[in-house]
Amino acid sequence: RLLKMEEFFPESFRLDLKDERKAFFENCKEEEIWICKPNCSNQGRGIFLLKNPASVNTLQAKLQSTEEHLLSKGVPHKASKARIVQRYIQQPLLLEGKKFDVRSYLLIACTAPYVLFFAQGYVRLTCVSYDAASDDLTVHLTNQYMQKKSSLYSQLKDETVWRMEHFNSYVNEKFRKTNGLPKDWVFTVFTKRMQRIMLQCFLAAKHKLDCKLGYFDLIGCDFLIDENFKVWLLEMNANPALHTNCQVLRDIIPTIVYESL
Repeated sequence: RLLKMEEFFPESFRLDLKDERKAFFENCKEEEIWICKPNCSNQGRGIFLLKNPASVNTLQAKLQSTEEHLLSKGVPHKASKARIVQRYIQQPLLLEGKKFDVRSYLLIACTAPYVLFFAQGYVRLTCVSYDAASDDLTVHLTNQYMQKKSSLYSQLKDETVWRMEHFNSYVNEKFRKTNGLPKDWVFTVFTKRMQRIMLQCFLAAKHKLDCKLGYFDLIGCDFLIDENFKVWLLEMNANPALHTNCQVLRDIIPTIVYESL
């Protein structure tokens, strides 16, 4: 059975498509928070939050002004920059009071025939405690590039990345009984859910892939778990960072690269 989008992907709209853009601005409510992301970017570049009607109105006016300017130059197909707005999950599960997400890997090892592999990755945490009302992006975005902007990063960098084994032990100790989770939820239920979501995304996109011997790609997949232990796919990255700027990454990334090759 294929999953429905709302079962694993936060409600999202493409701002470069007129109908979706219109639907977003018509249905956006005051009490909601949205995250706006540019397409084909990385390291958190160009990401911002829409937290109130004023910020939504500013974005709408900016997009309209850009569209009118480009239309006047005869380039309607580039009327809006490729961005998406995605419903922000305000009740994420926290680890020691900090927001986190999980980077896992999908290796498309071959496209003739299709051969896929899954690899466990690591947990990425923020340097500071979570506050949904904060305007500091380092509170909301967990990637290392963004966390480096925090004044606490130099002293906490090895605490911003956890091994999956550490994460599994933490969930067993802190959440298993109170939330009625099976033992080793991380390596059973959570892992199977990630794999199922990755496979479904691959099946949706495989018709766009060039099928030739020698073609492969390593995809970095980012998952968030909310306080009800629902698993959300945030995004899939075709150019995942392979930096090794802390001890856990020095142990994990070289193995991922070696096994991929």
